[in-house]
Amino acid sequence: MGVSGSGKTTLARALADTWPATFLDADDFHSTEAKAHMASGQPLTDAMRQPWVERIASDLVRRVEAGERIALAFSGLRRRHRDALRVTGLPLRFVYLQGEARLIAARMHARSGHYMPVSLLDSQFATLEDPRGEPDVVALPVDLAPEAQLQRALAALVPGARADA
Repeated sequence: MGVSGSGKTTLARALADTWPATFLDADDFHSTEAKAHMASGQPLTDAMRQPWVERIASDLVRRVEAGERIALAFSGLRRRHRDALRVTGLPLRFVYLQGEARLIAARMHARSGHYMPVSLLDSQFATLEDPRGEPDVVALPVDLAPEAQLQRALAALVPGARADA
């Protein structure tokens, strides 16, 4: 979890490959209208985010009940969004990719083909309710190398996993 451009998708894909699990990107649960809204430079409102979070929670329940393990790239900017996943009763762990806006903005400038413009990064940080201190949250710096992030995330998710990176 974290703001756009923090590396959620990269880490969740690596977790899915290594753990192993099914990779899901929460961006795929946004409506066409919500994506167009963001692409136009307008941040989503909480009311616009609510059905998105509900779709994610419902899909997670369905998949886990069917026996899948999931690695989800999910912004989870508001505590109530994280809580909406928590109330499903599923075993969850949030890996918070924490970093400075300047570094994340540089990453966003370097990527292509994503609907989220860099101009919305400030609104993402403004919306973010810092999850550090929540018992199921592990914070990782965005400036760690991807392999180091993966090893630390695995150590948080899997007791006894290697965490020496």
